[in-house]
Amino acid sequence: MGVSRKLGYSGIAVATLLQVCSAAAGTIGGANSSSAAEWFFIAIVAGAIAISVVAARSAKATSDFLVAGGRITPLQNGFALAGDFMSAGAFLGLSALIFNSGFDGMIYAIGYLASWPLVIFLVAGPLKNLGRYTMADVLSYRFDGRRVRLLVAIISLTLVVFYLIAQMVGAGQVIQLMFGFSYPTSVVIVGVLMIVCVMAGGMIATTWVQIVKAVLMLLTGIVLAFLTLRNFGYDLSRLFGAALAAHPKASGILVSQTLPKAPWSGISLGLALIFGTAGLPHILMRFFTVKNGRDAIRSTAWATALIGLFFLLLFPIGYGAIALVMKDPSYHDQSGALIGGANTVSIHLSHVLGGDIGMAFVCAVSFATIIAVVAGLTLAGASTISHDLLRSTSSDPDGKKGLFGARMATLVIGTVATLLALAFRDQNVAYMLGLAFALAASANFPILLLSLYWPKLTTAGVIAGGCVGFASSIVFTILGPAIWVKTFGFAAPLVSLDPPTLITMPLTFLVCWAVSSRDRSKKGAEERAAFGEQYRRSLA
Repeated sequence: MGVSRKLGYSGIAVATLLQVCSAAAGTIGGANSSSAAEWFFIAIVAGAIAISVVAARSAKATSDFLVAGGRITPLQNGFALAGDFMSAGAFLGLSALIFNSGFDGMIYAIGYLASWPLVIFLVAGPLKNLGRYTMADVLSYRFDGRRVRLLVAIISLTLVVFYLIAQMVGAGQVIQLMFGFSYPTSVVIVGVLMIVCVMAGGMIATTWVQIVKAVLMLLTGIVLAFLTLRNFGYDLSRLFGAALAAHPKASGILVSQTLPKAPWSGISLGLALIFGTAGLPHILMRFFTVKNGRDAIRSTAWATALIGLFFLLLFPIGYGAIALVMKDPSYHDQSGALIGGANTVSIHLSHVLGGDIGMAFVCAVSFATIIAVVAGLTLAGASTISHDLLRSTSSDPDGKKGLFGARMATLVIGTVATLLALAFRDQNVAYMLGLAFALAASANFPILLLSLYWPKLTTAGVIAGGCVGFASSIVFTILGPAIWVKTFGFAAPLVSLDPPTLITMPLTFLVCWAVSSRDRSKKGAEERAAFGEQYRRSLA
């Protein structure tokens, strides 16, 4: 199984929820679970709207709307960060990877988790101390703000769009199957819900939706892992024995199968996962919601612990699914394929362990993760548009005019995401997640890291490096296995790495270094001289 296909599991996992909801209504659970799923879904939607209405009372200025006025506590922000990261794609996609490939799925989870210590030690504190709303604030501290903001805005909006397409398509298809609406109607419903929640309550509402989602996701993982272990008398050796007996790869699921076959792609994927997190706009934005850099570091530490616990729970869940679902004919169609595909295996496991109600609850929680992630992405896009692109058009960027602009930007992002979800209904969007991580690791992360820690970086280096990282990530991904072979149908890729981060990220660093080193302009000298003051402030 190629690395691109693994990225695809996370990217399309939310979309395949529709399969299991359909199964809940028919093949497996029947009408009871369908009704329960609808009630759980209605409760989640009502809760999200209620949170937004309450939060709207506090969103009186731009800072309230975009970053909650910096009033979020480290613990709250830690849960919200975890909620942003523990998506339905992570839950369904990683358990599917373990189900199909065993230990390779755990390596993928380790790659996600390994990114967070990097964020703690290198990015979180300085980002908060130097910026207000976006990553562009940090880069604009000593570089040409206008050009840098435009570059970062283009990269960030591209990242947001890739994520939103996959999330909106999945959410629309879930609604379609749960209530019988047409796909366009379902997407519009999700889009309106997203726009209303974010426009009304801004970051405060988004934060609490993400906190509730994180708690529900952790609770779901704990219960599933506990019930799985109970099935085997809390004996891991029995669990592994049953999994080995059920899986066609037998003992192969205890070791990596992919890395020996494609080691360079494995390393490239690891770089994308580890360094990409530190360049994702909706993750970076959360560091501006706390009081100071110290609180940003503390909130990241909380997020790391929560995400680590969640990924640890996937270990018994994934192997438990192999043992309990893989050979059960109730969860396979006449051809022997798993109903709904591998991405729905944790949902099937919830039915084995908790019956119709358990299955309905996990369906609803999985949908809640979509709403939370979509809200965070929408707000990140709105912040980029209103603060980085339209900042100069408002005479009051931090007051009522700025707040109005931020809300209008939310409306624009939500509308565009809805239209794209309609357009991409039948397209393969699996590769977009991999492209997003590769793009974040290759464009955003290098220029952010160098701006914080390399005194010789100049505006010319930032612009050149960012453009090269952005363009090379997209072009090399198109020429790679995910698109050149699987989408366009060519026999072999022109770039074998999947994703291409092993090439594109070092290339960005190299271009930043080369261009900055050759910059002899007066402006460049002033930017180098300003590094000392920036560094002192970043450590405040």
